[in-house]
Amino acid sequence: MLTRGAVRAHLLEVRLAGVVATAREASLRSYRLFAARDPRVLLGIDPVGDWGHRELVALMAERCGVSADPQDTSGQDVIDPERTLAALDAFAGRLAAVAQRHAPVLLGTGHPHRLLGFYAALAEALSAAGCTVLTPAQGCCVDITTRFGLRTYRLDYVRGVALVREDGRGRACGEPGAHTHSPLPVRTALAAAAEAGGPLPELVIGDHGWVCGAGQLGFEAIGPADTDDPALFVGQAEGFVSVVVPLDDAVRSEYYRPLTRYVLNRACLSR
Repeated sequence: MLTRGAVRAHLLEVRLAGVVATAREASLRSYRLFAARDPRVLLGIDPVGDWGHRELVALMAERCGVSADPQDTSGQDVIDPERTLAALDAFAGRLAAVAQRHAPVLLGTGHPHRLLGFYAALAEALSAAGCTVLTPAQGCCVDITTRFGLRTYRLDYVRGVALVREDGRGRACGEPGAHTHSPLPVRTALAAAAEAGGPLPELVIGDHGWVCGAGQLGFEAIGPADTDDPALFVGQAEGFVSVVVPLDDAVRSEYYRPLTRYVLNRACLSR
């Protein structure tokens, strides 16, 4: 079993926490866009509070450990590994609770290149524990506005995890799925589940718009987020999102495997 100390060392070694690859400039730009209510960074959250730039910097310093100084405008962001570990423990607690109830769950990612394996392992463990891993709206079209214009994607499931693929490209092309921040895929999946008469998920696990979009609709949602994704942390502060794990969400996929083992052990879901 991985100890807390071993996970902390791993977080720092592969830069999931500590000094991360995310540039301070990128994070501050996201905070400014969020303060301006730019939908590209809201990720489906409709904030209640008046989140200005300074308020967002303070929130991210509290939740992630980034610099609290708005005048600190260059270099790399920093994530406090203790905050990551505490959030991983809370994440595991939510997995354990839903597993004990054998409740239905929905998993989805906008980061399939990096995080698909992490979520797939959770889906397998929850299924083995008696949870129904939902796969609504498979094959449905989702139109998402990107910086390249309006693109049509199709909702697909890989090992129980939802993702989107650009229309016309699939597994035969070796395409693992598209990177997206949009809440539209989770809205499409949840609407399809509701129209079919359920079941609806008691927990949504994912990132980006999967967490924010589900949380805004009143579903319990948990997942990881980087320092340039303030929407999840605002959602958590306002009670829309249950747990957010601060970490770099774009490192090599194998670097997340020890985190998978850790949360499954903590949730008593390891086999």
